[in-house]
Amino acid sequence: MSKKHLFALIVWSATLAATGALADVAQRPADADPVGAAAQSGPEEAAIRRALEQFRTTHVPLSQAMAIAELLHDGSRTADISFETSGTPVYRVRTIKDEHVFENVIDANTGSITGKEIASSLKELDREDLANVVALKWIKQEMADAVQVAERAAAGSALAGGLIRQDGKLNFVIVVASGDHLKEVTLEPPKVGKQGSSRH
Repeated sequence: MSKKHLFALIVWSATLAATGALADVAQRPADADPVGAAAQSGPEEAAIRRALEQFRTTHVPLSQAMAIAELLHDGSRTADISFETSGTPVYRVRTIKDEHVFENVIDANTGSITGKEIASSLKELDREDLANVVALKWIKQEMADAVQVAERAAAGSALAGGLIRQDGKLNFVIVVASGDHLKEVTLEPPKVGKQGSSRH
């Protein structure tokens, strides 16, 4: 565990120090004016402030919303989750099981499922999403593990998580609300070794 936490902190620090698009999202105080985004900073920062205010008043943490969604289909894994604030605050969760993708909306205050589940086949995903989901089968770490590490590393509460491919590697990216900041934590999950994974 301690090696994993240390690795998370190193990767997180590297993400904050990196240049380019991800560095801009890595840590953004509510009153920041990122270079090159001056024209958009007002409405964007106001939207972030509103989302953070709503997120702080919710009763269901992201990790619980993931667990609720995964219980709907025994053996499923979370591929991505996001906190949304249009109307009642909710989590939108996509889980994967076998060749199917399930999308559910979970009320961030009650933990109840709202709306109808959207089920689709992996074949309906675009190439990038499909590649990420297929790669997810070969990694040991669950989204819940990545969220836990990210929340500790960024000293906050996660409000979104997903998979992205960077430099040919699949990474978990977790967005954490920490004070008045949104911090992006990037974690490279360990792959399942040839000697087999005894973990479940």
